[in-house]
Amino acid sequence: MILNFSMFYTYIARCNDNSLYTGYCQNLESREKKHNLGEGAKYTRSRRPVKIIYSEKFDTKSEAMKREWQIKKYSKKMKENLVSWACSSVG
Repeated sequence: MILNFSMFYTYIARCNDNSLYTGYCQNLESREKKHNLGEGAKYTRSRRPVKIIYSEKFDTKSEAMKREWQIKKYSKKMKENLVSWACSSVG
């Protein structure tokens, strides 16, 4: 049996026009770099640079994708509140 120790992330990135993009990936640093090279989502290509400002970690791709879908249905205000809450609970 092969064990997979990969983690998956759901993230929110702030684009240069202040819009928010939600996605999932296995490596946050690499994903942000891809977005900024124009190799990420079509949405972010014309909105560079982007900065990942929020993330959640999951054990499976399926969990990360489900959470991505939940967050994508949020209004921008709800996403901003999620990011603000996370930032205030860290400090």
